Amino acid sequence: MNEIHERFLKRCIELSKQAAAQGNHPFGALLVRDGKIVLEAENTVNSEVDITGHAELNLVRRAIRELGEAVVKECTLYTSTEPCAMCSGAIYWAGVPKVVFACSAKRLGEIAGESLLFPCREVFARGVRSVEVNGPILEDAAAEVHAGFW
Repeated sequence: MNEIHERFLKRCIELSKQAAAQGNHPFGALLVRDGKIVLEAENTVNSEVDITGHAELNLVRRAIRELGEAVVKECTLYTSTEPCAMCSGAIYWAGVPKVVFACSAKRLGEIAGESLLFPCREVFARGVRSVEVNGPILEDAAAEVHAGFW
């Protein structure tokens, strides 16, 4: 299973590099259904002048609009870095059943400085429905992008 996760996480890391190249924070996310990427998103905090423009939140917004709730509930969300508390909340409320991330919030804090770092598992544990979480996977590769940015 890790080989499948790694393939999608490598794409998330590429999206995080693209976001950084456009002057945004280095985060990328995608949604997978039946082994195929159905949507991708990058962080747009700076380019859209929107502090909520995190990759995962951008992805969830588009997914609900373009795919609908029923489809979203059949998808896995992959992300270059563990979702923050805000994004975890959006992921939960959208009904996403599985999350796979590369760089952990703890590692991001070590690189970018401590901030509002809250493991997504803790957010999801507070809900009435379970969200399966896998990660970190490919943490060193994902952390490299952050090391060169912050």
